Amino acid sequence: MKGVVTITRQVHFNSAHRLWNPTKSQAWNEKQFGLCTNPHWHGHNYVLEVSLRGQPDPDTGCIMDLGDLKDLLNTHVVDKCDHRNLNDQVDFLRGIIPSTENLVIAFWNELQPHIPAGRLYCVKLYETPRNFAEYHGPDVS
Repeated sequence: MKGVVTITRQVHFNSAHRLWNPTKSQAWNEKQFGLCTNPHWHGHNYVLEVSLRGQPDPDTGCIMDLGDLKDLLNTHVVDKCDHRNLNDQVDFLRGIIPSTENLVIAFWNELQPHIPAGRLYCVKLYETPRNFAEYHGPDVS
């Protein structure tokens, strides 16, 4: 059958971070980030959703095996971020302010080279059930 389909896999991880811009003063950071700039960190129970879009393979009827997608998410994001400090324990996040917005871009960049079939369509990260960001790639404005 022909048609474009979106598939999504959801994974979970727990991490600590601090929103802090080292080029700005303590007062600026406190005004901008409030409690989220606590020098002793704070944590979240993150929910990551990654979606692929494409045509199902005619032999399998799938864009990608969702178990394989889960394994990719675990290898390239969850295993690196779970129970870690995002500011200083995750190599691919070094030097960025780990806001939800920056994290979805960083996760996209980490995952994109490893997606063997279909097309990476959306990386969505829930910091809380009510606060989330999503990214559709560098070519979408």
